[in-house]
Amino acid sequence: MLKNKDIICISSIDWDFIWQGHQEIMSNLAKNGNRVLFIENTGVRAPGIKDFSRIRNRVKNWFKGTRGINKEAHNLYIFSPLVFPFPYLRAVRWINRRLILSALEKWMKAMNFSDPVVWTFLPTPLSLDIADNLKKKIFIYYCIDSFAVSSASAKKIKRSEERLLKKADLVFVTSAELYNYCSKYNSKVYSFPFAVNFDKFQKALFGQDPMPEELVGIKKPIVGYIGGVHKWIDQRLVKGLAEAHPEYSFVFIGPVQTDITLFSLFKNVYFLGKKDHQKLPLFIKYFDTCIIPYAITDYTKNVYPTKLNEYLAMGKAVVSTSLPEVISFNRTYNNVVYVADDSAKFDKYLTQTVNENKDSLAGVRIEVASQNSWAARIENMSSLIEAEIERKTTDMEAMWKENLVNFYRVARRKVFRFGAVCALVYFLLFTTPFIWFLASPLRISEMPQKADAIVVFGGGVGETGSPGKSTIERARYAVELRNKGYANKLIFSSGYTYIYNDAQNMKLFALSMGVPAEDIILEEKANSTYENVIFSKNILNKNNYKTVLLVTSPYNMRRAKAVFDKSGRGVRVVYAPVSNSQFYDRSRGVRLEQIKAIMHEYLGIAYYLVKGYI
Repeated sequence: MLKNKDIICISSIDWDFIWQGHQEIMSNLAKNGNRVLFIENTGVRAPGIKDFSRIRNRVKNWFKGTRGINKEAHNLYIFSPLVFPFPYLRAVRWINRRLILSALEKWMKAMNFSDPVVWTFLPTPLSLDIADNLKKKIFIYYCIDSFAVSSASAKKIKRSEERLLKKADLVFVTSAELYNYCSKYNSKVYSFPFAVNFDKFQKALFGQDPMPEELVGIKKPIVGYIGGVHKWIDQRLVKGLAEAHPEYSFVFIGPVQTDITLFSLFKNVYFLGKKDHQKLPLFIKYFDTCIIPYAITDYTKNVYPTKLNEYLAMGKAVVSTSLPEVISFNRTYNNVVYVADDSAKFDKYLTQTVNENKDSLAGVRIEVASQNSWAARIENMSSLIEAEIERKTTDMEAMWKENLVNFYRVARRKVFRFGAVCALVYFLLFTTPFIWFLASPLRISEMPQKADAIVVFGGGVGETGSPGKSTIERARYAVELRNKGYANKLIFSSGYTYIYNDAQNMKLFALSMGVPAEDIILEEKANSTYENVIFSKNILNKNNYKTVLLVTSPYNMRRAKAVFDKSGRGVRVVYAPVSNSQFYDRSRGVRLEQIKAIMHEYLGIAYYLVKGYI
């Protein structure tokens, strides 16, 4: 059996769900000296109302652990990730991938957990994303179900499963149908039906434990079933048997996962719910006959019932519907199971097994179960895994030169692509009018009109990267508008200070051009376009100014107008940007600082949207 390996298992069920091969394999590997991280089911479909209890347990388990990770036993850790539903949406996949990989990377680093064997039972896009982003020794897919036919909402899984099959180093399957399917995409497919923990069942068979108290009071003979009570059970078959045999007690052990109101009036049908997997052998011990009453569907044609070997390990007679895998099992083991292809035969075999000599065939059944133990299955799987790891290591050593050449070849391609993209971006931005086309929606320019005041927003260093340059340009243009008679009052708004305040600088410039001090109003607190509008609006309200000309950068106008539209109601604004801004002069071609200024405006608009300013 595998030893001293790090293993990441991506499971299709939760750890505390019905005990199956997932938990059996991983717990055995952990006991044998391997460190195992068991990632609970991340979903194959969007959850519904019936999944509420499972979601509640997942949240509870996440908070119970450290970032969702709990230590279950020596060498065994359970990861209960919180992920968003809708597993086939790209955006959701990206978020879930980052959430899980971030947690995995931190845990693996803390545990010195490296080069793991990645073993998945789940073929979803997220499982593939996790495997693709982990440096691993080997990638194994254990295909135990036909997920694509399990439900209408899970059909989208087919595409990711095909990709996963092509990438897997080894593929294990549980049925002939799944073998045929998987072999279309991978040449290394091996059949490993689910087995039985033979020693555990033998201990219960020959032990002296009393009958479980749940069975006390239920009259015999007992026709028993263990496992999930799901939609694949043929309820009409069971109903017919219960009606025909009121003297039998039909006992179902396992979580109820479907509607069972069909049996609400039956006094001889019992649903006892989920039981601890350690106690299941004891329930089977007191069954008189065991049944596998599955309907024959596209899904169940792929199913190898785990309970089959568990029943046989206790020496019990088994009556099953004609599942292909049970028929195949019967051919191998000399018809040890009673297989019925219709309800009449099922009834016949049920009566026969209830009344048979219990001891005469028990030994044969136990011997068959012993040949299907998990110990043998895991040992055979381990041999294949170790051989594949060895092969990959040998191939890597033999092909180091070719791998190194390929590495440099890929690196050159990446550098070339990156250079080509950079060249294209440079050409687009610096040699074409593209940036001005991009900037045009930002520009608002109206013919100046008679107004109560002219409001000027200072430039600070937002555009030019140097203090004062655009500020003086705006102040000059505002004075020109005043001299042309559009308004007498000038309002300079800016809280930016570089040695001297920006608004003070604009005032000094206006004074030098002959504007009387009494016609100048300063607003010296604003540090953004939003504050320019809010603080200027307070001044306008105080002075009862109803119409203003706004002077600022040509491409700052769109943001300024958006803020005025929301927060400047009651004032009519005429947008009059600097007509010939030197900073936006195009005669010398596009400059980097111009691109940065225009991008700054778009980012500013996005930020204002998030903040609710516009």
